[in-house]
Amino acid sequence: MFEAIKARIRGINAINITPFREDGAIDEAALGRNLDDLVASGIEAIYPCGNTGEFYSLTLGEARRVTQLAVERVAGRAAVMAGIGYDTRTAAVLAESAAEAGADGLMLHQPVHPFQSERGLLAYYREVAASTSLPIVLYVRHESVGAELLREATNISNIIGVKYAVNHLPSFAAAVQAAESDPVWICGTAELWAPFFFAAGAVGYTSGLVNVEAQRSQALLAALRAGDTAESMRIWAELRPFELLRERERSGANVSVVKEAMAQLGRARADVRPPIAPLTERERQEIAAILDRWGLTRGQAEGSV
Repeated sequence: MFEAIKARIRGINAINITPFREDGAIDEAALGRNLDDLVASGIEAIYPCGNTGEFYSLTLGEARRVTQLAVERVAGRAAVMAGIGYDTRTAAVLAESAAEAGADGLMLHQPVHPFQSERGLLAYYREVAASTSLPIVLYVRHESVGAELLREATNISNIIGVKYAVNHLPSFAAAVQAAESDPVWICGTAELWAPFFFAAGAVGYTSGLVNVEAQRSQALLAALRAGDTAESMRIWAELRPFELLRERERSGANVSVVKEAMAQLGRARADVRPPIAPLTERERQEIAAILDRWGLTRGQAEGSV
């Protein structure tokens, strides 16, 4: 039933930014351009309202609007997987509005509740999944989400994939091996970790980098699919400095780095919302140096994605 969507998420899963205007409102024009660039680069799955899209800084109305805009702009050229989350009722409301907008599927964020048990989390997955007919990718960010829980969760009929964002490869491999329903396993920590997750069973990975430059990420995916370890690691080495910048402050710089790079290329403002902070001048210079090494300049911005 969901095979077409599963095929599209078996690759690069682009987490688009949510650009803001100077007054703090969503810059709908910049969002549209960003989505067009992603589609033009060959991306087949786009996730509005992901973490790189600052989901938890958006009001529910803004989240619904971002998803609606994404569906309208992408217009079937790629799968739109809308981010949803919070409590079960709010997640169900967001799922319903995403379905009404025409989204192809959903990504269910890891709950932000400070107290979580495996039984409780499984109940959360079941309740949200039962509220919608859309296919769901689970976003796993907590090390307590074990293989047995994921085996049961991925047996739910409309849970088709797992975005695994815990950098503990033995646990990930155990989850892959325990699964019974053949979900799509996605490395949730982007290009920096993708080669290692692929070795353990991933068939796709998320990317914020593709908002800035997609060619290298596409080349990485091709090398991973071909089993070309030497080429994979060559590209990985090129991307590593950018991705390490994003990991600073326990990944607190994740979105800021992407937006700053896009600002330097003239694609969107660098503004982020608290609790994310803008970069320092030294960090901005580091990004400028990386873009220069990649041969990207403001004048070349339109053709480089």
